[in-house]
Amino acid sequence: MARRYDPERRGRIIDAAIRVVGAKGIAGLSHRSVAAEADVPLGSTTYHFTSLDELLIAALRRSNENFAEVIRESEALTDPAIDLAGELAGLLGEYFSGGRGRAEVEYELYLAALRRTALRPVAAEWTHDTAELLSRRTDPATARALIALMDGICLQVLLTGGEYDEAYAREMLGRLLP
Repeated sequence: MARRYDPERRGRIIDAAIRVVGAKGIAGLSHRSVAAEADVPLGSTTYHFTSLDELLIAALRRSNENFAEVIRESEALTDPAIDLAGELAGLLGEYFSGGRGRAEVEYELYLAALRRTALRPVAAEWTHDTAELLSRRTDPATARALIALMDGICLQVLLTGGEYDEAYAREMLGRLLP
């Protein structure tokens, strides 16, 4: 039997891993569960990702790229006339607009770095890259503080079951900006 060329398979496996984490949590992630979700042979998951940590790294990196892309596309990074606090608060609002599911999955992957040291560099990458983007409009220390505040606001919404309050976020982010 001829081997089928499937250049999108690796990406589908990563997306499937994110869906599995969303449905079952990280504890439910296995090569077998991801293969079933991606509708690929089990050997494909182990071919592309020899360990679950490699798969989690790819899933976390994909999640990071999604949010970083939203920030990167914001005109507030290049136009000083745009209210940066308002823009960031609005981006967080968009992040939660589709419900809590996406945010829960992304934070579960992000916080997995607490126990899985292999994930820590990827979590740090996101913070560094986002701070670099925000530094286009502010100094590096303030950029890191903005990220910490946005993380804190997101975690409070997720952990308390509360609703995202864009006006509150805008006010608090604005207090950090000169």
